[in-house]
Amino acid sequence: MSYDIDGAIRRIPHHPKPGILFYDLMPLFEDPQGLAACVDGIADWARPREVDVVLGAEARGFILGGAIAHSLGCGFACARKPGKLPYEVISREYDLEYGTDVLELHRDAIRPGQRVLVHDDLLATGGTAAAKCQLVEELGGEVAGVAFVVELTFLPGRDRLAGYDVLSLVSYDSEDVEE
Repeated sequence: MSYDIDGAIRRIPHHPKPGILFYDLMPLFEDPQGLAACVDGIADWARPREVDVVLGAEARGFILGGAIAHSLGCGFACARKPGKLPYEVISREYDLEYGTDVLELHRDAIRPGQRVLVHDDLLATGGTAAAKCQLVEELGGEVAGVAFVVELTFLPGRDRLAGYDVLSLVSYDSEDVEE
């Protein structure tokens, strides 16, 4: 199936602040063919990497993460904001494009030696993805790959993920806001 992922992404100028162009993936996910194109594209890339677990972060990383895990026949683990997980957690603070944040992961979500696909909807500065990779490795897992729907290539995200195999289904090389 050929699907125009880029064409389904809505651009919202000046969000969350003036001069920023926000790439809204919700119209893409709301379309059954768009959702399938994303899941299939990432799962097809991940399948030869023999993934045991897909790790997604809230909230948009949950949208595709479970579906990708189902397609791969593996488990799904979720990294969440502090205080959202009920069991023992490990945590990692990381930098965002607009500040800092923290992710937590259940201490038993990843077992030593498991191969993990780290997934998120968008790669910008790479802080969230790098934090998830660090959480995986702290628990003894191996990052089998890092997969995104969108990559903003004008930001240093891929640089922060140096040493990992990275997939982006679409990429944008500018944040120019069209008036």
